[in-house]
Amino acid sequence: MFTGLVMDLGEVGEVVQTAGGVRLHVRTTLTSEVSPGDSVAVNGVCLTAATVDDGAFAADVMHETLRRSSLGGAHTGAQVNVELPLRPADRLGGHVVQGHVDATGTVASTEPDGFARRLRVEPADPALLRYVVDKGSIAVDGVSLTVSALDDAAFEVSLIPETLERTTLGTLRTGMTVNLEFDVLAKYVERLISR
Repeated sequence: MFTGLVMDLGEVGEVVQTAGGVRLHVRTTLTSEVSPGDSVAVNGVCLTAATVDDGAFAADVMHETLRRSSLGGAHTGAQVNVELPLRPADRLGGHVVQGHVDATGTVASTEPDGFARRLRVEPADPALLRYVVDKGSIAVDGVSLTVSALDDAAFEVSLIPETLERTTLGTLRTGMTVNLEFDVLAKYVERLISR
């Protein structure tokens, strides 16, 4: 489990295609805290470190993850948001993020809004917006954010300077693809009520 508070801007190293998927190498300053078998969120996708050495870890990314997330387009040199899992004694500063990407979305617009930036995102499947509420939480590329506006086609979030500087969200432009994880509590409530 994660909180959506990015701990490091990592960089994709080698991307190795295999029959089973992709072996993704990520350089990060956090490797002193990572051991083989540990979970690490990369752009909001929970991966398992297979190897750790020389300031990088490698993780195997299966076909399901490549289809459902933006990691299918990962390339050498790309910056990625990296977060280590929550420890029982840690503060829950963001929201409960599982690292299980529900879908991708497309950046519809990004506009200045005072010292912040307003980001509008259209999910690949607009039906998923049923899990979004105004002032609720959503994870975009693994970053815990508060929904500032919502309609039938998209949602908006406002990005403060700290978020723009410490995550990859500051580099987003119209047309780019992002990973989306919707609130797990909303999904459980829907499942319980539908029965």
